[in-house]
Amino acid sequence: MTNPTATAPPQQELQDLGFGSVVGGVNEKRLLNRDGSFNPRREGMPFFARLHPYHLLLTISWRRFFVAVFSAYLVINLLFALAFLACGPGAIGGQPAEMFGGRFGRAFFFSVETIGTIGYGNIYPVGIAPNMIVTLESITGVLMIALVTGLLFARFSRPTAAVVFSTRAVVAPYRGKKGFMFRLTNARTNQLIELEAKVLFSRMEGQSRHYDQLELERKRVVFFPLSWTIVHPIDEKSPMWGMTDEDLAKRDAEFLVLLSGIDETFSQLVHARTSYKPREIIYGHRFVNIYKPVRADGTIAIDVRRLGDTEPAQEEDWTGTQSLHHTMHFSAYAPPRPPNPKK
Repeated sequence: MTNPTATAPPQQELQDLGFGSVVGGVNEKRLLNRDGSFNPRREGMPFFARLHPYHLLLTISWRRFFVAVFSAYLVINLLFALAFLACGPGAIGGQPAEMFGGRFGRAFFFSVETIGTIGYGNIYPVGIAPNMIVTLESITGVLMIALVTGLLFARFSRPTAAVVFSTRAVVAPYRGKKGFMFRLTNARTNQLIELEAKVLFSRMEGQSRHYDQLELERKRVVFFPLSWTIVHPIDEKSPMWGMTDEDLAKRDAEFLVLLSGIDETFSQLVHARTSYKPREIIYGHRFVNIYKPVRADGTIAIDVRRLGDTEPAQEEDWTGTQSLHHTMHFSAYAPPRPPNPKK
């Protein structure tokens, strides 16, 4: 009879969440950048097997996207301009080349007019070969405009999460003990619902990297209209129990954060990621209150600019329960209402 425990994977393998114990040595970069991108790479794959232009153009930044589109547009026009020049000096008729800075300039601007289906009529192809090139360029222009239009629509319509994480995390007083905390808020006006958070604690133990998924005070919220302070209570069951900031630095610790929720506008699941290293964690500080005074119409607001602001924890905070606005998320805290002047 087979022993079920003989083939069961060790607990560490169940907790690495895809990184593995070999990844992330002391001298390596952080596993997850603050912007959510990963540093580990996959090498050895054939170039064409990992070449996905459509996915690349959807995921690169807007600046790189427009640079890529402009570069492709410029290169295509240059190639067709050279093709027109190869047809001879009489391939393009109309206004003289001197008005365009020379033969190459006239050929280039004729290509721009052709690929954009502009057709001012001031210059035109002469002969079979130039007209064949015009036919090919017209088809290329139609396909290029359709492709860029589709990419623009896909980039605008693709649901993504724009979550702002606090620039720093803290180890602050929490219910008579300590808690690892960071804050986040939604950077867009749309609403995220059914938000769930996971925090993975990674650190070196000997020659290998260990991972633990931290237990959170609250790992899920239904609504996310303001901000959320995510808290991991540091008690006897916590892998952070007894650790100081020096211990985190020596073990090259990293806290990897995964946030997932439903974008109400598109009704689709979106994700956000970040991480915190020991130099981004402050011991003995707590987050400042970001709630603003209640407005005359009874609504509340937060100051997002102070999302990562901290202050030294008071001595009484380490012996008692910390103030609500320093630990609890929005659904558990409501600032006091001002007195009604009519009463």
